[in-house]
Amino acid sequence: MTNSKKPKTLVPVILSGGAGTRLWPVSRRAHPKPFMKLVDGESLAEKTFRRALAVTDDAPVLTVTSRDYYFYTRDLYDTVAGADHDHPFLLEPVGRNTAPAIALAAHFLQERLGPKALMLVLPADHLIVNEARFQSAVDEARSLADRGYLVTFGIHPTQPETGYGYIRKGDPIANSGGHQVAAFVEKPDEKTAVEYVRSGEYEWNSGMFCFGAAAYLEALRTHAPEIAAAASACWEGMEREQRPLEIPLDLFGACPADSIDYAVMEKAPNCAVVSGDFGWSDIGSWKAMSELFESDAAGNRIQGKAVVVESHNCFIKGEGRLVAAVGVHDLVIVDTGDAVLVADRERAQDVKEVVSQLTDLKDQAAEYHQTVHRPWGSYSILEDADDCKVKRLVVKPGQVLSLQMHHKRSEHWTVIRGVAKVRIDREEFLLRPNESTYIPVETQHRLENPGTEDVHLIEVQTGDYFGEDDIVRYEDIYGRVK
Repeated sequence: MTNSKKPKTLVPVILSGGAGTRLWPVSRRAHPKPFMKLVDGESLAEKTFRRALAVTDDAPVLTVTSRDYYFYTRDLYDTVAGADHDHPFLLEPVGRNTAPAIALAAHFLQERLGPKALMLVLPADHLIVNEARFQSAVDEARSLADRGYLVTFGIHPTQPETGYGYIRKGDPIANSGGHQVAAFVEKPDEKTAVEYVRSGEYEWNSGMFCFGAAAYLEALRTHAPEIAAAASACWEGMEREQRPLEIPLDLFGACPADSIDYAVMEKAPNCAVVSGDFGWSDIGSWKAMSELFESDAAGNRIQGKAVVVESHNCFIKGEGRLVAAVGVHDLVIVDTGDAVLVADRERAQDVKEVVSQLTDLKDQAAEYHQTVHRPWGSYSILEDADDCKVKRLVVKPGQVLSLQMHHKRSEHWTVIRGVAKVRIDREEFLLRPNESTYIPVETQHRLENPGTEDVHLIEVQTGDYFGEDDIVRYEDIYGRVK
């Protein structure tokens, strides 16, 4: 690299959204792929955040996500950087794909850092094994970005993969290890993928990018002016002193939805690719996930408690319950307690069709686990019958549930651990372990944890409807009253 001037400030931008439907039943809309725990017990979101901290120049890490995911993401970041960290968040009210999200991030960085801002865009659900090689690739990319290039990271293909888009490398760029981008190509069929790998001219498209904030916005204005104008209107309409920053729904909802690949990268003449060989995976299927585990002599890979008899090349994941497999081969078996997936390993990409059917049926298994995370803690469904629903709630210290009411159900609360502060109508009182209270239908109520340890309680709902949409909120510290 001959660029001798000091590179501009590099700011990682993490994009965290999307349900990861190919990894159902573990990944669901309310608990998507970035929150999945890997073999070492750490989530993809935590790993991405660590990676971002390692490459930044003491600049903040900006995360673009939704309000639904914000609180849990922040909690995960707390485990990495401590509860007093001040890394900013930008919250989307609805999904509009990557081009608008990156545009709002670019506006944020340009206002905070001016022309010195370079963006390193990282999806929250990717795995990178070799951090040192990744750092080297980032150094190369930022040097090119400092020269005005829009840089993408290509991954040297290890096999003819049909689940990825590809990048065809063009001419080498002088005084760098990068190449011009000759073309972006769609996911190929198997025959074409074999030809791509054999040619040596193609890289997998990783979906990671590096460029100047100003350069990206200029390219967006040139190649996708409607998105650029809508993003600019969103930024101007935001209350920019908020923490976290929330994008206005009325403005963002009117923004065209498109990916950065289609909106900018396939059209811009100044695109470059930096090749990487750092153990990258987007873990886009259960087959890919299974390859992270050691196999036994029969090729079986197991997470959780399982008994395998005369079976081979299976991936078995269980959460709590014993899974037994007898005389089966080349299967993915995933048990989450409320759902069981059985699929051919080579059909793992088709799991998304299960989610599609569940969504059409309005089955909550498409969205929620038995344990659902909330800003105040979590709840686990212990029983869900026609005439009652039983939950175990865990409320974190200092947290408060919304002041709310239900039209179609009454509730009975019993504290089993900690001390809860309860409001029913205008009466407030404390509930200690083994104490309980009753909340009639259409009665305002709220629960708070005023102590320093988690509050655990059992909630028994009775009535004729127990959906989450039967919640009328009057006050909420998490901004869920609109």
